[in-house]
Amino acid sequence: MLRMIIMLPLMQMLVLVFAATYDLKDVDVYVVDQDLSDASRGLVNHFEASPFFNIHDASFDLEDGMNQLKKEESDFILVIPPDFERSLVRDDKVGVQLLINAIDGNKASLIYQYTRSIISGYNKEVIMKWKSLPEFNPPMRVEFSDSYWFNPELDYKWYMAPGILSILVTIIGMFLSGMNLVREKEMGTIEQLNVTPIKKWQFIVGKLLPFLVIALLDLAFGLVIARVVFNLPIEGSLVLLFGFGALYLVGVLGLGLFISTVTETQQQVMFITFFFMMVFILMGGVFTPVESMPHWAQQLNRINPIYYFIRIMRMVSLKGSGFGDLIQEFFSLTAIGISFLSLAIWRYRKTS
Repeated sequence: MLRMIIMLPLMQMLVLVFAATYDLKDVDVYVVDQDLSDASRGLVNHFEASPFFNIHDASFDLEDGMNQLKKEESDFILVIPPDFERSLVRDDKVGVQLLINAIDGNKASLIYQYTRSIISGYNKEVIMKWKSLPEFNPPMRVEFSDSYWFNPELDYKWYMAPGILSILVTIIGMFLSGMNLVREKEMGTIEQLNVTPIKKWQFIVGKLLPFLVIALLDLAFGLVIARVVFNLPIEGSLVLLFGFGALYLVGVLGLGLFISTVTETQQQVMFITFFFMMVFILMGGVFTPVESMPHWAQQLNRINPIYYFIRIMRMVSLKGSGFGDLIQEFFSLTAIGISFLSLAIWRYRKTS
């Protein structure tokens, strides 16, 4: 357990935050240029100038490009027809074909949007150059500058670090609390505890408090790593963050203890805990926005504690939200904590 407590946050924060990203980088492009004109080379040069695209290979044969696409060696094929430049000169219009690997729908959509932007820029350049249209210069110009709130550099690690840290605290709390009580059963020491005069709620709370402290220490350790390694800002109150962390952990630890009261072996605890963890994490908004989920899934998230804690972590650390901004999350986590802890106390069978 000691190794798990120390190594798990270190490995998760240093590995998963870097690995779990939706940033689009190093897209491999296979070019099928059947025109080989100045106009077609100009279009290809625009892709080469982009920091997101790499010209992986080129040929005249579309079949070669399809083979590369099937082998996952290229992400999409840019097909330039043989009459590309002539159509631009004679007809003022021409089409190019994009063949995108859409197994990953999100990545394919981003590739398409970036590609459209590059082709649109090239199109404007052609109009100004070939049609001798002067660039429009109005007598009065309105200049503007843009700034993104809460994440000015659009750093995806700032978005992922609070989510990964929420998963880390959940794993530590749920697994350790569930394993501890079952371990007592397997060793036979649970009988010695059952014959003591302590009440059921005192026993459950006594099992909960040590792991509450351990999980909060892991939360602090993870925040230090996020601050030092990823330069994650903590705009809000740390007291508020740890207060909500303690409230959240009451529910998570209560669920872990409830699972341990209905199981007899550590293997059973692992299977049941893994089931709940997978559902909570995948629906909690770590990797996909909850707002994009079906309505029934959004309603089901009302009983998902990870969903609330991830929102709290991101809102407090990045936006500097106060308690007044998190009233709904507070009451929801309170209800979840009371429910899971009550179930654990009710289900624990104490004999004397």
